[in-house]
Amino acid sequence: MKLNTPSPTKRKADVEWVKTPYPNLIRYKPSGNYFGRVRVNGKLIRRSLETHVLTVAKLKLSDFLQDHRRLAINKGESVLGEVIIEMFKQEIENDHNNKPRTKLYKQEVLTALKKSWPGLYSTDIAKISQKDCNEWAAEYGKQYSPTRYNGALGIVRRIFEITMEHGYRVDNPAKFVDRRRVKPKELHLPSQTKFQEMATHIETSGAGQSKDCANLFRFLAFSGMRIDEARHVLWKDIDFEKGQLQARITKNGKARWIPLNSSLRQLLEKMREEQANESADKAVMQVFECQKSIDRAAKLVGVKRITHHDLRHLFATRCIEAGVDIPTVSRWLGHQDGGALCMKTYGHLRDEHSQREALKVSF
Repeated sequence: MKLNTPSPTKRKADVEWVKTPYPNLIRYKPSGNYFGRVRVNGKLIRRSLETHVLTVAKLKLSDFLQDHRRLAINKGESVLGEVIIEMFKQEIENDHNNKPRTKLYKQEVLTALKKSWPGLYSTDIAKISQKDCNEWAAEYGKQYSPTRYNGALGIVRRIFEITMEHGYRVDNPAKFVDRRRVKPKELHLPSQTKFQEMATHIETSGAGQSKDCANLFRFLAFSGMRIDEARHVLWKDIDFEKGQLQARITKNGKARWIPLNSSLRQLLEKMREEQANESADKAVMQVFECQKSIDRAAKLVGVKRITHHDLRHLFATRCIEAGVDIPTVSRWLGHQDGGALCMKTYGHLRDEHSQREALKVSF
């Protein structure tokens, strides 16, 4: 097979190269032929696979990559995995889209990764095989939850992508390691009656800030806001005339407006009356967490333990049971996927509601 050497008009002709869904495989538009493309030790190499049939090109691409992987190992610079991992750490720090909690999470995963796979750090990154990746995954999967495992696998794949980008290898041995299926969390939410009983227990517990804890408990359930979002709500974020509340500080960095349903409005009007002298720049919530109070109330009422975040689930559940469509609930929750996650989590509630409504129909 011939080695393709780009002509001086390469830059002009770059538009004639068409990407394919497969890494390292491109098509040259004028001839229709497929080419393998890799970067080895900083040098970009293209080679014709001498076919214009995609299925044939995919088969030939495997041999092409193996040839150049051996070339990278035998003639290339030896680079330990820890060097690439340092590049990845720098990437984390430089990415302005990474929130502090995301950065901390990735650092925690890297710490666990070093304990579970020290060879990734101390071995020439070009010599790590798919078998090595599979062996690590099998052991790591025994120690961590599917969610944590998938997060670590994503980081391992990114480490090898960086390796490829710098030309130290031509393939990603972690690409075909299977992700684990994450089972949806089984929700055990209190009924409306039990919820009201819990709120009363929290408010009358006699603790120093029992009323403030009850306000936060109700606010999370009535608004569907995350605990971190609720902490940042100021009185100026509430527009009683328009009947809406603004969540300024959100998980995805995009502010959103939440309509004041009757329960949320009554709660906030009562709180505002009690805090009439507070300026508009003051936080609405007087406490920023109430988990111990929730745990105690759940025991007294006889329901399973719920968290701050479960109150967000409770909000979504009540909305859907009341007949609010899922895309609307999704917007209120601040999801950016048009309702896909909401449908996945609460779709069964919509179906149950639909079945109950169908019973009202008679001919």
